[in-house]
Amino acid sequence: MPNPVLSCESISDALSKRFQQLHGAPPKIFRAPGRVNLIGEHTDYNDGYVMPIAIELYTWVAAGKRDDRILHVHSVHFGETIELPLDELAGSPRQHWSDYIRGVAAVLESSGQKLSGANLVIHGELPLGAGLSSSASLEVSTALAVMWTSNFELSPLKMARLCQQAEHEYAGTRCGMMDQFATTFGRSHHALMLDCRSFQYKLLPIPAEASFVVSNTMVRHELAAGEYNRRRADCEMGVRILRQHLPGIVALRDVTLADLELHKTELPEEVYRRCRHVISENQRVLGAAEALQVGDLDRFGQFMYESHRSLRCDYQVSSPELDVLVELASGCQGVYGTRMTGGGFGGCTVSLVRSHEAERFLSRIAEGYARATGLIPAIYVCSAAEGAGVW
Repeated sequence: MPNPVLSCESISDALSKRFQQLHGAPPKIFRAPGRVNLIGEHTDYNDGYVMPIAIELYTWVAAGKRDDRILHVHSVHFGETIELPLDELAGSPRQHWSDYIRGVAAVLESSGQKLSGANLVIHGELPLGAGLSSSASLEVSTALAVMWTSNFELSPLKMARLCQQAEHEYAGTRCGMMDQFATTFGRSHHALMLDCRSFQYKLLPIPAEASFVVSNTMVRHELAAGEYNRRRADCEMGVRILRQHLPGIVALRDVTLADLELHKTELPEEVYRRCRHVISENQRVLGAAEALQVGDLDRFGQFMYESHRSLRCDYQVSSPELDVLVELASGCQGVYGTRMTGGGFGGCTVSLVRSHEAERFLSRIAEGYARATGLIPAIYVCSAAEGAGVW
């Protein structure tokens, strides 16, 4: 069923009231969107290409200044309050939501900034673990709030890179830069075609007759984090082996499919398949960008289908629930293409749908998925949103 979404004004008002109840003063409010990756999965940490959009689901942070060196943080979602002394931020991941807050504060300090204490109240609209980048949204909104309470600014790119570092070191996920970049640099009515090596990007207009529909499986398999890191290690092994024959390569971005096939027998079968996905996915992103630039949505949709097959068969990060959603969507009228989005092992699919068919599509997907799995999906019609900022 479609997921009800509160207006930004009502969320902001409720968050401001909650902050004033807790701290007796009005806050400054920041927000950062989640993102949906249209195509280009598991390419970002291989110096490749991705094509995300920021979406109109946000992490909100109400912030106020303190005179000490304490971060006092309340999570509306978890109903939990923690205190983080800014002189005691070190430590390995604790598998707690506060790792992201602690990590952002720690990397900002390690970059040479002196932080002040802050009161933070956090509200998240994004479903957790659904592949919509709730973690990057939390990191970036927290960074904006903490920079404001500490009276300094960083360039958007520097902030995004520090948030990525926080996720590596304090949450234990070796993510690429796509998520933090998309939530920072998103633009309404446009997709970002990002080169994850140079961080150069193109803005690609999204035709008005097309809508992106995100369908959440409501499933997140526990092995996801470890398997994500294992896939990254497979890619790094592939580069090490291929470099013996192709000494100029730095990442899989530098390898062609012809190169890969020529040296296929040098690679373990599983590593070969991981590499084949990444290399072919980069080609699909470039092709999809050309298609979107000229408004060829049928061609764009074919690249989405090809991407899902590669993720299911070569990268092996799909799940039965994701495959059910893709199969259902592919049989619906008005669908150009569909695929899993995000790291995989559950989470969401994204479908490119003719806008006038979107409501019918929602009903068919919800009914079909419930029959097949016994689960009720959360479904969102997404518009491309502006990146993070003050509300």
